[in-house]
Amino acid sequence: MDYRKNERNKAGGVNRREFMKRSAVVVGGAMTSGLVLPGMVGRSRGAKRDYILIGRPNPSTGPIADFGAATPWVDERALAEINKDGGIYIKEFKKKVPVKVKIMDTESNPTKAGEIASRLIMRDKVDLMVFFHTPDTVNPVTSICERFRVPGISLDAPLEPWLEGGPYKWVFHAFWSVEKDIVPVYTGMWEQVKTNKVVGVLMANDPDGVSWSAVFRKVAEGMGYRVVDLGRFPYGLKDFSPFINGWKKEGVEILLGNTIPPDFATAWRQCHRLGFKPKVATIGKAILFPSAVGALGGDLPNGLTTEIWWSPHHPFKSSLTGETSKDMCDAWTRETGKEWTQPIGYKHAGYEIAVDVLRRAGTLDKEVLRRAIADTDMDSIVGHIKYNRENYSRTPLVGGQWVKGEKWPWELKIVYNKEHPYIPLTGQIFPMA
Repeated sequence: MDYRKNERNKAGGVNRREFMKRSAVVVGGAMTSGLVLPGMVGRSRGAKRDYILIGRPNPSTGPIADFGAATPWVDERALAEINKDGGIYIKEFKKKVPVKVKIMDTESNPTKAGEIASRLIMRDKVDLMVFFHTPDTVNPVTSICERFRVPGISLDAPLEPWLEGGPYKWVFHAFWSVEKDIVPVYTGMWEQVKTNKVVGVLMANDPDGVSWSAVFRKVAEGMGYRVVDLGRFPYGLKDFSPFINGWKKEGVEILLGNTIPPDFATAWRQCHRLGFKPKVATIGKAILFPSAVGALGGDLPNGLTTEIWWSPHHPFKSSLTGETSKDMCDAWTRETGKEWTQPIGYKHAGYEIAVDVLRRAGTLDKEVLRRAIADTDMDSIVGHIKYNRENYSRTPLVGGQWVKGEKWPWELKIVYNKEHPYIPLTGQIFPMA
C-alpha cells in the first residue's frame, strides 16, 4: 500500500471523507492483514468466531488525529507478523487462531470514544481492547472496559489523569507520570537556560490541563519557580490576549503549556504579535508532531521544547518483529515518505503486550486474560513493561527541542536525558530569546 496517497489536511488531521477512503483500502486487504473495519463483523458471532478480535478506538480525525495517524500502518505490519504462521496458539482451542482488529474513529471526541467502546463490546463482542492517545480516548474507553469487565491494554496518556478514575481491575496502562517524569524533564531543560524562573501556564480545561497545572503548581514552586497561572481555557479559544498581557505584566520568561495543536497555534502566533517572547517555551501534546510544528509557520517553531517518549534513538527492540526503534522509524519513512512520530512505537508496543498476554493466557476467557495482563513482565520497543498494584507501568521520558532540520524542515533533538542516560543526546538546548 502506498501511504503517500493518504495525505493529511492542513489542520493536522484527516477529514471524515478521507478517513473512509483510507478505511476502504484497508478493508480490501482485511483477509490477509487481519484488519477489520466498521461493518465487517457480525453482531452475534462472539465465542464461536474462529479468530481473536481486538477492539481499537482510534482518533483518526479531529484535533488529536496526529496521535492516531500511524493507523493503519502500524496495525497492518504488526498483524502481518502475528498472523504469518496462522496466528497465536490458544491452548484451549488446541490450535493457532488468527488475530483481527476492528478500528473505529473516535473523531477525537471523548463522548464518541465511550460510545465506540460500548459498541465494540456489546455488538462486536471483542475479546480484548487495545487503545491509546491522550485522556480524550484513554479515560472514557477505560471506564467502559471497567463497566463491562473487558480486559484492556492502554498506552499514551499521562498517568495522573488516568489514575483519577481508578482504582482499576480490568484495564492496565503504560506511560509516564507528570509529577515523576514530566516535571523533572521540563525543569531539567529549563535549568539549562538562564531565566528568572517565572513560569506562565497555558493549559486547557480538559483532564490533561487540570491535572498538569495542579502538579506543576505543587512541585515547581517548591523548586524555586514562581508559577503565574491565570486559569484554564476552553477548546477553540480565539483570543489569548488576557493571558499574554498577564504574563508580560508578571515578567514571565518560561511558558509552560499542554494544549491541542490548533489552540497552541492560535496562542503562539498571538504571543509573537503582542511582543511576548519567552526564553523557553515547553509545550506538551501540541508540538509533538512535525505536521503540527510546521503548521505554525515561518520560524515560529524554532527552539520550542517538549517531551520525547520514543524516537529512533531509544535503544529498545520489538519483541514481536525484532526491529529496533531506528529500524521501525526508517521503515515508516521509507514506506510513507514522512518523518517519524512518537506514537508509532507505542502503537506497536500495544500489539507486543497483547500477543504476550494471549500466548500466556492460552484462552479467551476474560478473567484469565485479565490475570495474564496483570502478570506482564516483558521488554518492548518502548521499554520494559511490568504493571504494579495500581495497574500501571512507567515508561522512560527525555526532553527535546525543535530545530531547523537537514533532512526535514523541522527536527526534534534530544537535549535532556538525566533520568535515562542510555537514551543518547542528539543536540544542545538554546534559549529562544
